[in-house]
Amino acid sequence: MKWLIVFGLIVALFGAFVGYGYVVFTDLTKPLPKPEFKDNTYWGPGDGKDFVPDEKIYEFKLQVPQAEIDDLRQQLNRTLKLTEPLDGIAFEYGFNTYALEQFVDYWRDKYLTKWDERQELFNSFKQYKTEIQGLNIHFIHEKASEEAKARKHVYPLLLLHGWPGSVREFYDFIPMLTKDQNITDYAFEVVAPSLVGYGWSDAATRPGFNAAEMATVMRNLMLRLGHKKFFVQGGDWGSIIGSNLATLYPENVIGYHSNMCVLHSPLAILKGIYGSFYPEKYLPSRFFVDHHFPVWDKWLELLKESGYFHIQATKPDTIGAALTSSPVGLASYILEKFQTCTNPGLQQDFGAIVTVFGLEAVLDNLMVYYLTNSATTAARFYLENVSKTYRDLQLDRVQSPVPMGCARFRFDLPSVTDWQLRDKFPNLKHSMYFQQGSHFAALEMPAMLYNDFTAFAGKIGLHGETKK
Repeated sequence: MKWLIVFGLIVALFGAFVGYGYVVFTDLTKPLPKPEFKDNTYWGPGDGKDFVPDEKIYEFKLQVPQAEIDDLRQQLNRTLKLTEPLDGIAFEYGFNTYALEQFVDYWRDKYLTKWDERQELFNSFKQYKTEIQGLNIHFIHEKASEEAKARKHVYPLLLLHGWPGSVREFYDFIPMLTKDQNITDYAFEVVAPSLVGYGWSDAATRPGFNAAEMATVMRNLMLRLGHKKFFVQGGDWGSIIGSNLATLYPENVIGYHSNMCVLHSPLAILKGIYGSFYPEKYLPSRFFVDHHFPVWDKWLELLKESGYFHIQATKPDTIGAALTSSPVGLASYILEKFQTCTNPGLQQDFGAIVTVFGLEAVLDNLMVYYLTNSATTAARFYLENVSKTYRDLQLDRVQSPVPMGCARFRFDLPSVTDWQLRDKFPNLKHSMYFQQGSHFAALEMPAMLYNDFTAFAGKIGLHGETKK
């Protein structure tokens, strides 16, 4: 009799444990309702009590004083006190100092001597500034060509960059979007802003400016320009911001396209672990397994390459002070990221950056950070996005009805599968795998990104609804 009682207690406890586990699992994995979110928070200087909004749009043109270029040249002309790399080491320990010396020499002796040409390139697109929520926001605004307007369906598009990028990433991508191309029925009116705290946009003056707040500012910028509905495309932080925008303001988004499809909800993580045991079951082809699996290897690689993330998410002002006080230090820090974001076969190659991105383009991007002194304010964005305030929103668990498209480039950060992505975006319209390409897709292979984005746009089914 006693053993029956003991057995009954064990069964009861096991049942209670299973039941409790089920409740916890359900609570952690179920979709959450969209949170209430204020869409007009003031982020400018002061408390904003006497703030009078200025809704005018002002033309912007980059005009760097020659004295500033001369000063940079003098800084780059100082004797470098760099430590030689270890024997047999290329870029395994960080950016190789021999390579850095060559970059600095070129930056000083070749690039800066033709700064007028580079500045002319920067000014080749129409650019503006306008005040949104107390912040002056810089943006490129390129409308579709007259030929495209006559023959194509034209849609507004918000194009979002990340770190350590800038609007310079899009200079080959934008003309493809705005011109009359024979391969698609679509053209776009492109708005490409410098993110808050990046480039020529103001930075927030107090803590709390996270990706949800950034999404709100970007959405309000589009409303300022008269676009109540628009496409969103982004990679890196631009992908996170775009996802937040599609989640908080789905009524404004025609479609959201990402070239960094990540998701960090508890359910997505569990599915990723489970899927690693049956990888081909959840993929369109066995050839794409190494985009996602083995999960443990992907996580280990992220851990290896995310030291910068931890620094910027904990002490951004410390690293910011080092970068803003030394153009060579800034170059080493940013160039190392571009070196890493080539592909594994080139990461130890001294010519990788030149081969994959082009030296001028990477130095243009570096100049954006140097001229705007934005290394610190850009790094702060990391801290804001690991804060409790942002984490408590749990936006990865809030479903968005917005049509979504995902482009996965082979050597980018590991993305999630469609099986995982549909938990967040049940209206997933487009999913594509590329066996080449890396993190800076718009800069590295703009034609491939363009083809994928327009293919996604063609699946939305809104022909003519927003035609201009």
